Parts: sequence; structure tokens; C-alpha cells
Amino acid sequence: MIRINEKIWVFPSIKNSNKISSWWVETEAIPALIDCPLLDKSLIDNLLVLAAGRSPLVILTSRDAHSNFKKFREIFPWEAVLQEQEAYLLPDLKGMHTFSEEYLIDPGLKVLWTPGPTPGSCVVYATAPNNVLFCGRLLIPDNSKQLIALRTKKTFHWSMQLNSLRKMRDWLPQDSFPSLASGGMLHSLEGEKLLPWQAWNQSKSI
Repeated sequence: MIRINEKIWVFPSIKNSNKISSWWVETEAIPALIDCPLLDKSLIDNLLVLAAGRSPLVILTSRDAHSNFKKFREIFPWEAVLQEQEAYLLPDLKGMHTFSEEYLIDPGLKVLWTPGPTPGSCVVYATAPNNVLFCGRLLIPDNSKQLIALRTKKTFHWSMQLNSLRKMRDWLPQDSFPSLASGGMLHSLEGEKLLPWQAWNQSKSI
């Protein structure tokens, strides 16, 4: 676990793992865990400290984190938000909140459906004062400390992913230029994990 600032922590992906990076964000109303990391004793202890007796919300930004969440729920009975097209992957779990296009968690967190990497992929925007876009697998690091949209053999629909990038850009408040928190392979980034808006290489994405 790496502390970014007083409100944001990251659990970077581990090399040779499933390459999922998870983020913790504090808002005035409720803390949130964005995506579900691989569980071990150290991680469990860290989450207990961060939760401090509260019941945070888990936001799943793509189906890639669902297998981890089943094991996670055996330890942490926290409620979760996910896009409706991927809810069938987690049947019979209570406390699951689904949405279609957008989901407002509180004034500090907003979720947008951005299909492409998977059918139910989404991004999470933490409004000011955080001003951070948690972009899930929609944008991931390349080898030059930039974020790009990457087409892989696991990509659900490439054209949808490109359209989702445009949709995301239009959805964000004008001139907000949030910092970018990828849910992808953060182990490939040395040093800083939270990147500036300018790190999005749009020439390789749109």
C-alpha cells in the first residue's frame, strides 16, 4: 500500500499477478475502495486500518476484479457498485448496487459507464478537492510514464473503448483536468503512481 496524500492510497499491481491496481479514496460522506486487490494478510490489515470501523463502498470498474471480490466478500461484508451488464458475474451476493449510464455515490464521487475494455467497464471521478479520475482499465500505463488506451486480446470492443474515451472527456467538468489513477499495470511505473492529466497520450488513444 502506498499513501499518495491524506485522502488517497493505492495498492499497485504486482508483477506476474492479474495486473489489477486498486485505489482507496476518502470523501466527506463515505470512503471507497476502487477495484478489488489480491488478498493477503498485509492487505487485510491495511484495509482494516483504513476503514477504521466504517463500512466503505467497493466500486468495481471491470469484470477483471470480480474473482477477487468473491474472496474479498468472505472477509469484508462491504456493499459494492458495478455496471448492470456485469452483475450476472456475481450472483447471489447481497448489497450489490447496479447502474446503467451514471451513478452518483455522494457529491464527491460519480461513476460513468465506459464500455470497451469489458462490457461493464466504468470510471470514477472524485470531485474537488480531490479532482482525480480513476480510469480503471480504460487507460493503462505504457513504458514512457504515459497512459494510453491499449487494445489487447482481452479487449471486449475496441470501437466502444474509443467512443468511451470521448464520452469520458465530455462528461468531466470543463477545464477540470483531473489527475489520473489507472487500474492497470502500475508496477510498470517507477515512482509516482498518480499521474497528471497531461500523461494521457491522446494521440495514441483517439
